[in-house]
Amino acid sequence: MKNMKKTSRRRFLETAGSAGAGILLSGMRTGAQERGGGPGPHRYGRQEGSGRPATIDPNDPAVVFSESLCQECDHCEKACGRMMGIMDRYDPEKTGKAICIHCGQCSAICPHEAVTERFHYPTAERLLADPEWVTVALVSPSTRVSLGEMFGIEQGANVQGKTVAALKALGFDHVFDVTFGADMTVMEEAAELVSRLRAGGTDGMPMFTSCCPAWVKLAEYWFPELLPSLSSAKSPILMQGSLVKTWFARKNGINPERIKVVAVAPCTAKKFEITRPEMNASGRFLSNPEIRDIDLVLTNRELGRMLGAAEIDFAALEEAPFDPAMGRGSGAGIIFGNTGGVMEAALRTAYYLETGLDPPEDLLRFAPIRGLESVREAEVRLGGRTVRTAAVHGGANIFALAEKIRAKEVSYDFVEVMACPGGCIGGGGQPKTRGRAAKEAAQTSRSTGLYAIADRLAEPEASSYKNGALRGVYDEFLARTEPGEKETNAHRLLHTSFVSRASDLA
Repeated sequence: MKNMKKTSRRRFLETAGSAGAGILLSGMRTGAQERGGGPGPHRYGRQEGSGRPATIDPNDPAVVFSESLCQECDHCEKACGRMMGIMDRYDPEKTGKAICIHCGQCSAICPHEAVTERFHYPTAERLLADPEWVTVALVSPSTRVSLGEMFGIEQGANVQGKTVAALKALGFDHVFDVTFGADMTVMEEAAELVSRLRAGGTDGMPMFTSCCPAWVKLAEYWFPELLPSLSSAKSPILMQGSLVKTWFARKNGINPERIKVVAVAPCTAKKFEITRPEMNASGRFLSNPEIRDIDLVLTNRELGRMLGAAEIDFAALEEAPFDPAMGRGSGAGIIFGNTGGVMEAALRTAYYLETGLDPPEDLLRFAPIRGLESVREAEVRLGGRTVRTAAVHGGANIFALAEKIRAKEVSYDFVEVMACPGGCIGGGGQPKTRGRAAKEAAQTSRSTGLYAIADRLAEPEASSYKNGALRGVYDEFLARTEPGEKETNAHRLLHTSFVSRASDLA
């Protein structure tokens, strides 16, 4: 790219280290990761007397353990147990397997790189080097306020334009904003919420959000009776991936079999989510089940690694816009990265669907649900009814609230759930921070940054239902049925199902 400066690997490492990124560029363990590790589940490192060691399956699609690098510091156990509430809720001697929701908090907290995400970037590099493939990058909302940390840029700063420029410099043919997919999720989820409320608000209530794959798997293990209450709407990345390989491919005359979609995300659980058998809606639509909705997921840390290895000076890049094919996302789509953001976004559209009116100011800045407290509650008027809502984040907090809901100690109509602390801004694939105070400061900066970007977007850019480009895709493609089909394309491509995994705990 013109005017693109390069930096040495040493300088990149110095910059990354000062930002607390803690990444390596040597490619160490890449081969072992791609092979899937050795036989049997491995223990995480632990200190003597710290209790039962957590375990990780060598074939886990999201995280990898390298025993030779483990210093038995106990950090990963605290993340899996105290923070996420997972490892103390099953007996590995009884199950004979590692139980994991793939949140990646163990990899985010490990100071020795003994636990990392399962790297997809070597495969991405090979795809980008092969002209046979049409490569598409999808950029998650929270990436724009966190990736810059790896290059010495202030936490929470909006690096959207530099991120697009960086992906183009790496060789991606198309770069799309996942806020567009988030708007699709809002449209489908809000319509589902209104439909359930109009049905009397009894069956399948409260409705839970479903865009966090780690939460979905937690529910499949420990709360299978709640699965009918989860929205059937897919996560934004998977919605957009299926649209790239169907609508976008058809519109641009591209053979879908030549398209490779790579999602850039703060989330390690996305690496698991894309492997779920049902996440080939585009393949079923195209009568080729081998086609997946998303092919690879790069965490934000992995993208930083790729840029460092390519000696791309991220901070010096001139900003570039997202490709226009899928338009701009709304402010509602941008705040998806924050805990409470999905609920706020969905309620704006649900209010319009129920009343025919634009949402009031207090729904455009839904203060009771914003913030980083473990659980926030609020009531909102939708038409003639009062809707009781709650937003929860962090695995241990989710268990506590879900158990109260199951015991009917609390009652809600709509609940947003994010497995990682802070939501996507605290995802397992985000740039690393050292220490609890630094981590909380990073989450606050990222959250504030996303709200600042979104709050500058006044109506009509604040709400998903006013996204003109998205309405055009619905009119042209999603609201239609294919010859011989009864379901609309939206239902075929944008919705999913869940499965109980409770028997794995027995």
